[in-house]
Amino acid sequence: MDDKNLMQNLLLLEKGCCDLYLHGAVESATQNILGAFNSALDDSLSMQDEIYSKMTNKGWYNVCDVEQTKIDQLRQKFSPAQ
Repeated sequence: MDDKNLMQNLLLLEKGCCDLYLHGAVESATQNILGAFNSALDDSLSMQDEIYSKMTNKGWYNVCDVEQTKIDQLRQKFSPAQ
């Protein structure tokens, strides 16, 4: 397994952790549990961002710019009818 595949797997695992922590926070029964899940989610999101940044710097995770008109079209498509 090369470095790129390893980082891709780490990113997928970290995204999965974020998902679990988010659901834990939503279902929390007490403020203490909510705080624990929120803290874990914040840490996990920070790790995800760090992995993503390292992958982007190495050219392993590419994002393309989107034209503002396409963003506006999607916003209009999904905004509530007025």
